[in-house]
Amino acid sequence: MEFLCINCVQTKTIAVVERLGKFTELAGPGLHCLCYPLTSVVGTLSLRVQQLDVMVETKTKDNVFVQVAVSVQYQVILEEAYNAFYRLSNVNQQISAYVFDVVRSTVPRIDLDDVFVEKAEIAQQVKVQLLQEMDDYGYAILDALVVDIDPARKVKDSMNQINAAKRLRAAAHYKAEADKIRQVKAAEATAEATYLSGVGVARQRQAIVDGLKNSVNDFQADVKGTSSSDVMDILLLTQYFDLLKDVGANTIYLRSGPDEVANLKADLHKSVKGGRRQSQSFF
Repeated sequence: MEFLCINCVQTKTIAVVERLGKFTELAGPGLHCLCYPLTSVVGTLSLRVQQLDVMVETKTKDNVFVQVAVSVQYQVILEEAYNAFYRLSNVNQQISAYVFDVVRSTVPRIDLDDVFVEKAEIAQQVKVQLLQEMDDYGYAILDALVVDIDPARKVKDSMNQINAAKRLRAAAHYKAEADKIRQVKAAEATAEATYLSGVGVARQRQAIVDGLKNSVNDFQADVKGTSSSDVMDILLLTQYFDLLKDVGANTIYLRSGPDEVANLKADLHKSVKGGRRQSQSFF
């Protein structure tokens, strides 16, 4: 006895139909009439893009254990739907096995620091391996990504400390270079200031010489019979008096000979005695 059975297949889904245990057809999306129980839908395949996340624990070349997270995006090939349904009982398990194989054969040849750099290369090797193997089973591998590399907590802390030490070393280097540049610039500024000061002093002295020269010439022209030596003596004497006037306004000079202290003491003693005698005679 047979009954008419109506079956609906969803969009982006394929139904596998068997009659008395034998494959008959692949039913696409829509309404289908089946003669139940001789004909029935034994399974479905999704045509959507699917993602499988695989976490692989392995060891690097420098003996550091890491957790490598790999994401594989795959899809059933419509023309190979028969193989996808009948040849594999668990597609996720099959893909995971290939991912484990590739990652555990690749990462142990790379140091930990290089693993982070070569994420794309590891993902490409996983994708190439899966493309070769899964195509025969009716699955297309769209992409494979290494989404995370997670070493042990202590290892991460050590890496952070190493990076911090490198940055501190670089900062100290840059600070030393900056101090060096400041010192060089300061030395250059001092040298330039000294040079300019020397130029100013030279010009000042040249102006003094020119002034003295003009004074000598003018004096000789106005006073007949005077020689250059007489004029220079007068100028030097005038400058000497000017010097005494400027210095004497704020400075007292004491004689600095070996016996001058004793002489100064004696003079003070005589002055005091003389003052006492004058005061006694007054009273």
